[in-house]
Amino acid sequence: MFRSQQKTRLALALCISAAVAACAAPPPAAAPASQPAAPAPTKPFVISAIPDQDPEKLNRLYGKLAEYLKAELGVEVVYKPVTDYTAVVNAFKTGDVDMAWFGGLTGVQARLQVDGAQAIIQRDIDEKFRSVFIANVATGIQPFEDISGLMGLKGRTFTFGSESSTSGRLMPQFFMRQAGLSLSDLKGEPGFSGSHDKTIKLVEAGSYDAGALNAQVWEARVKSGEVDTSKVIVIWRTPPYYDYHWIVRPDVEQNFGAGFIGRVKQAFLALDQANPTHKEILDLFGAQKFIETKNENYVDIEAIGREIGKIK
Repeated sequence: MFRSQQKTRLALALCISAAVAACAAPPPAAAPASQPAAPAPTKPFVISAIPDQDPEKLNRLYGKLAEYLKAELGVEVVYKPVTDYTAVVNAFKTGDVDMAWFGGLTGVQARLQVDGAQAIIQRDIDEKFRSVFIANVATGIQPFEDISGLMGLKGRTFTFGSESSTSGRLMPQFFMRQAGLSLSDLKGEPGFSGSHDKTIKLVEAGSYDAGALNAQVWEARVKSGEVDTSKVIVIWRTPPYYDYHWIVRPDVEQNFGAGFIGRVKQAFLALDQANPTHKEILDLFGAQKFIETKNENYVDIEAIGREIGKIK
């Protein structure tokens, strides 16, 4: 009997002790909730550019660039070619294009239609860009140093590039006006070739006595042997001005994540001539490197655009 009571008391004590321990012990830790992954972009990052050169050259250039940006940014990057300058401005306005390569004038036109759009990157050559005036050798027009020499184009046929080109129309027309030469002083209406390459070919063929275009394209085509310099020559180089640049829409931060614009900048700034892949892209752009730019650099372009009626 005594031993039985002892066993009962011992069992009761053990039960009470276990119950107390259970109450005192902290509850088991809950498994940490997994953090939801940031949603992947549902659309590709679409880039485009003004069609200022031969389409084959542009497709090669922007195809290479799209591959590079895809690797650097970790998102799908698509190059969307367009038919003319107005088309890329409209595509940027509607959001069909996230970032585009514009000339000075088209860049201003695009930014004025998209609140918050930013000019972010340009080539090293774009902060001091130039246009060249060229002439068919058979005309007898001689090279000159002073802007007043543009008066020698009076009574001559003349072609610009695209109507919305900064280096192929806006700035050449601005300098012509500074020299005292108006479009009505030319022989007939001025032409608009549509691209710098076409301007060279039209003047070289004698379809126009003279024309104006992007200095970088001229130099590149001469270097590659695509210009017959026995038939067409440079007669004047303009003073420098700001020109080409990349502009990005403000909503890319919403679509691709906070800090995305900074990452795009860094991808361009990281392009290095010492890297063979980077060098190919830079050479196609005709640049040694890319540098940062800002909207304020194009206030003079905007003023000139308004002056000649290309910006309302």
